[in-house]
Amino acid sequence: MKHLSALNKYFWKYRKRFFIGIFFVVSSNYFAVLAPQITGFVISQVQQRLPGARPSVSRPVHDKLVDWFIDTIQSGHFTFGWLIALCSITILGLAIMRGILMFFMRQTIIVMSRYIEFDQKNEIFQHYQKLDTNFYKTHSTGDLMNRMTEDVSRVRMFTGPAIMYLTNLVTLIGFCVYNMLRKDVHLTLLVLAPLPILAITIYLVNSVINKKSEKIQSLLSDLTTNAQESFSGIRVIKSFVQEKAMLGFFQKNSEEYKKNAVGLAKVEAIYFPSMALMIGLSTLVTIMLGGMQALQDSSKVGLIVEFVIYINMLTFPVSAIGWTASMIQRAAASQKRLNEFLQSEPVIANSENPLTIPVSGDIVFNEVSFTYPHTGIKAIQHFTLHIKKGDKILLLGRTGSGKSTIAQLLLRFYDPTIGNIQIGGNDIKNIELKSLREQISYVQQDIFLFSDTVSDNISFGLTQAATKETIEQAAGFSSVHKEILGFNHGYETMIGERGVTLSGGQKQRISIARALIKEPEIIIFDDCLSAVDAKTENEIIGNLYRYLHDKTAIIITHRIFSSFHFDNIIVLDDGQLAEQGTHNELMNNNGYYAELYRLQLTEEKADN
Repeated sequence: MKHLSALNKYFWKYRKRFFIGIFFVVSSNYFAVLAPQITGFVISQVQQRLPGARPSVSRPVHDKLVDWFIDTIQSGHFTFGWLIALCSITILGLAIMRGILMFFMRQTIIVMSRYIEFDQKNEIFQHYQKLDTNFYKTHSTGDLMNRMTEDVSRVRMFTGPAIMYLTNLVTLIGFCVYNMLRKDVHLTLLVLAPLPILAITIYLVNSVINKKSEKIQSLLSDLTTNAQESFSGIRVIKSFVQEKAMLGFFQKNSEEYKKNAVGLAKVEAIYFPSMALMIGLSTLVTIMLGGMQALQDSSKVGLIVEFVIYINMLTFPVSAIGWTASMIQRAAASQKRLNEFLQSEPVIANSENPLTIPVSGDIVFNEVSFTYPHTGIKAIQHFTLHIKKGDKILLLGRTGSGKSTIAQLLLRFYDPTIGNIQIGGNDIKNIELKSLREQISYVQQDIFLFSDTVSDNISFGLTQAATKETIEQAAGFSSVHKEILGFNHGYETMIGERGVTLSGGQKQRISIARALIKEPEIIIFDDCLSAVDAKTENEIIGNLYRYLHDKTAIIITHRIFSSFHFDNIIVLDDGQLAEQGTHNELMNNNGYYAELYRLQLTEEKADN
């Protein structure tokens, strides 16, 4: 239950709606317990008119409002028929009043729970976006989605139905027991004797439910992850004809989830038969003991009828104890899972007094070393480099040499393990993250496009709406404008999830347009031309050369662009700086760069 204390801030935020809802719950139950007292009065009036009936020795104890009602109709000297009719109309009126109050009860508490659900999902999503890159490498997408959907839904069942039913059953049980004790303490204690046994049963079963709920939520996350990965990789599954194998894997996970869910359902099934048994025993005790008292004192008949009605009124709230407790236990298990994320702080965060300054293109890497925390791989070792403002840098190296890591360190997706990175003389740790990333464009190696229009994907990084001319200009620089015009709806064409309707080259060029439209001071291209042909590549390189004339650019690739003049060429090998210099200098060194250049020329001649 301690995990649910995280929800207190929401209850405080919607305190007016919450307390008004509680008022409606209490009021509806107050009107509910008046009806049995009026019914008991009517039965007593009927019984007193039977032949041989003895007059009542003492007046039964009633609620003040019921006493006022009885005094009013008795002072009116109504006939017996009218008395019964007035009492019946009053009981109907109380039922209608209770129904109206219950309507407003749901309109306040249940609606409040929907507001809390809305706020909580927004809070979780916002927090997810604050967490660093390493977090997403160690947590599956399916698990993250399940926590924000299924777990939040279970928590909503606590903030709405569970709170409402708990308040309802506490107040109704309280009103009923209070009125029963006022009438006959001895009979009340005997009638309610089975209920402590019920409370012990609830406690024992709830401990089992809590453990099973946590296990089920964990299994559901695995199942969601399995389905999400299968849908995302459906083309790979089909191309390798692994539909049957993936179905078997899913069925295995689904079977484990089903087995645990059925086990939980069986445990919960203990509740309702237990409730029915205890309520039935209480009713039998009431009729038996009340009948014995009625044989000795016929004026007790009305009291017995009143007690039977109270016991039947307690049927739902007592039976709902198990259901409500189950909802609370499930919500506690789900909130515990949510708190694990909400209480985790991102490793990459702003300093205490971050700088919001224009980012210049002057970049310095000072003895930077970096080891990936989740794998222990040493990606960069003692890397030192000075990139002057406006320089065009070519970053070369074999697969796994650390090229992409340089880009991710510059954007503070990670922080160096040793050393520091400066831009314009300021350590990037002291620059506000939002400001830093807004002024750097990054075209990633793993292209990601949103399920949206082409124009929205291109203008994604802008804080203000882009004009049609600006979008088309960016697309022109990336040599994709003509192809977009050939789509069914041009720039308003929906490109599907992750750009599934586009070719690899089209996706890369749209991602380049998305980077160029920001007009950044620094721009990083991470092997973003691997899916385009040589002619298109040369066209894009020519466009970029004109676009980047006054900008700092880092181009990461495994190919050498001979038509592009680079101020500095960096060759990485196993995370270390292997070669550095201009094209002519590196050719004279006759190292890895010269070998790669000659090999590329040979391949180009063979292709021609």
